[in-house]
Amino acid sequence: MNIKTDIKPVTFLKAKATHLLKQINETHRPVIITQNGVPKAILQDPKSYENMRNAIGILKLISQGDEDIRSGKSKSQEEVFEGIDAMLKTKVK
Repeated sequence: MNIKTDIKPVTFLKAKATHLLKQINETHRPVIITQNGVPKAILQDPKSYENMRNAIGILKLISQGDEDIRSGKSKSQEEVFEGIDAMLKTKVK
């Protein structure tokens, strides 16, 4: 992040919204919007936002899976394939 170009006061957003939208869509870097010197919002392009949300979703799934493994709520690969084989054999008959 380039602090000089990626942190802007809310007055800059009001006056140069088009410029900021162009900047974030070209650089794909978020811009931090401040009010009275305090960060209040982050402006981000849609694709980067979508990628971030997808990454968070994947991390949540990994975390849930890790918790399932730690609490014993999982099966070995061998158990899973044995179950599938048994189910397929009963359907073939």
